[in-house]
Amino acid sequence: MGIMNLFSILVLCYAHNSLSFTIEPSTRTNHRQATALGNFLTDIGDMFTGGALGEETKLPYSPPLCEVNSISSEPRCFAVKERAISFTGEDFDVYCTESGEPFVKVRGAMLHLPGKDKMRIRSIAGCDEEVCVLDRIMMAVSPTYDIYRGGMSAEKIAWIEKEVVALSDTFDIYNEGSGIGPFKKPPVYKITGDFIDRNFVMKNAEGQVVAKVQKDGLIQFDAFNHYQVQVAPGMDALLVLACACAIDEEFDEEHAKKRKEANAE
Repeated sequence: MGIMNLFSILVLCYAHNSLSFTIEPSTRTNHRQATALGNFLTDIGDMFTGGALGEETKLPYSPPLCEVNSISSEPRCFAVKERAISFTGEDFDVYCTESGEPFVKVRGAMLHLPGKDKMRIRSIAGCDEEVCVLDRIMMAVSPTYDIYRGGMSAEKIAWIEKEVVALSDTFDIYNEGSGIGPFKKPPVYKITGDFIDRNFVMKNAEGQVVAKVQKDGLIQFDAFNHYQVQVAPGMDALLVLACACAIDEEFDEEHAKKRKEANAE
């Protein structure tokens, strides 16, 4: 049984049980029922999407990638659109789902050569500047990107790498200075899930969900084909978006194959 079918059955069961009670002619009662239904739907959604977002209170680096746009006291949701016409194949536009306004631009490199294979993240809302650079390490055991804060005067703050030995595909994010090989410190963030279908979560070192990526989010945003990224309060949204785009590129061939199969149906 598909997830959406199971979700529908649970909602119908809840609605049936709610309607079996006598409805009091009270605004307070109606409000309680609406709140209960909303909480129920939220809990069901969280159950199927990796858990509820929790506030990030200990960002493992300082300052964040962008002091204007990185951090919010409220949860946020973004729509990531891969550009249909791109000379690099690694170009993305990111929009805020609430306002529909552009948030950041991600642009890849023309040449996939050592020192040239970079993805650049430019903030649009609030501060029009390059805030992050991902530099792919060509000679690595597994897919690895160094993460730099800023543009031309970039400062390396972390790196993301795919685990070599794992039961399922997993990406780890390490702070700069964490060491190398088997002696490095534990990752500050871990990303797991279904990367081909774009359904994965990012957790911090305490196991708290700080971001979720979904192909079809609960928040509808139908302006274009996209996938959604939900970011917890206190979490650096630009780090999350940068890592999501890097992972997206690692599975680009699988994504193209799924699109071809879908178009053939």
